[in-house]
Amino acid sequence: MQKIKLNDEIIIIAGKDKGSIGIVTKMVDSKVLVEGLNLAKKHVKPNPNKGVTGGITEIEMPLAISNVAIYNSRTKKADRVGIRISKNSIKERFFKSNDKSIV
Repeated sequence: MQKIKLNDEIIIIAGKDKGSIGIVTKMVDSKVLVEGLNLAKKHVKPNPNKGVTGGITEIEMPLAISNVAIYNSRTKKADRVGIRISKNSIKERFFKSNDKSIV
């Protein structure tokens, strides 16, 4: 079971966007794409067949999982994640600081 999943609210703990909070939109191996963060400028050629205008666009670049941490909205800080088996014999993730399960 992964400690960070799609649609998790995360905080960036290293890099140019350190301290920013966002939502995971895509997972690629050991990297994550965060909505609206870690933007890079890309030069795009115009393509009239596809209706693409040329120019400089900003795209989201992937971040290493080691540079992000899950965000605990109760403590308003980054938190560590643990995995345990609940009473119903189902694996669940929980915050290590306050022992609450992650929804």
